[in-house]
Amino acid sequence: MSPDEYCQQKTVQSGSSFYYSFLFLAPERRRAITALYAFCREVDDTVDECTDQSIARIKLAWWRTEVTKMYAGNPEHPVMKALQPHLTVYQLQEQHLQAIIDGMEMDLDQTRYLDYPGLQRYCWHVASVVGILSASIFGVTDPQTLAYAEKLGLAFQLTNIIRDVGEDARKGRIYLPVNELQQFNVTAADLLNARHSDKFESLMRFQVARAQTVYDEAFALLPAQDRRAQRPGLMMAAIYRTVLDEIERDNYQVLNQRISLTPLRKLWLAWKTYVRG
Repeated sequence: MSPDEYCQQKTVQSGSSFYYSFLFLAPERRRAITALYAFCREVDDTVDECTDQSIARIKLAWWRTEVTKMYAGNPEHPVMKALQPHLTVYQLQEQHLQAIIDGMEMDLDQTRYLDYPGLQRYCWHVASVVGILSASIFGVTDPQTLAYAEKLGLAFQLTNIIRDVGEDARKGRIYLPVNELQQFNVTAADLLNARHSDKFESLMRFQVARAQTVYDEAFALLPAQDRRAQRPGLMMAAIYRTVLDEIERDNYQVLNQRISLTPLRKLWLAWKTYVRG
């Protein structure tokens, strides 16, 4: 199996919505973004699938070294071998890849966030940086596009947090800010024990409204000349905003289930966004 084939398999197996936006890219850009996504999956799985935190830290340290070795021209892992040819072409910076690993390490150090600014810092590492790297691969002619991508990454992560409230709680993680739980009189125990209530619905209504606002703020930053190149991110936004709509329609029933779209619906939304240009 070649490094590119390994990354393709990793991406398909993840079942992520991102896969559907990659389908419409030119082959070289598709290989680059698939390798980047595979890297994100590898380091994320290191934290999610490792029950021993000390071992997870050792593995993340190995990935840090592997990123450095990739920029030095001698990577070992197939994901790094697949990503290396694209580093110069798309001006992918080592500090951004290392920042993603920093974000994964934050999950080992912290399971609660006191306020929204603190949560934003976490989201920057695990999502906004990915947005910047992805936009660079898709094609950038105006630096403002990177500001759009950074903001869009935040919107994606806020959507993930909303969708996965129950799943994350079962892992002992609560990303919803503590002061916002207090504002709506929802306790951590309510989330950990999956207690749905009117208060919880009000809290989630607030979370969804904020995420939708962040999407609007991101789109306002996208320069017209880069809109066509950045269609993969817009496809993802169409899919993710539809997930938010479904969560609202289902009265925020996210404590006991993970609301998602069918593959066919994701593909349809991606296609509609693509042809809209």
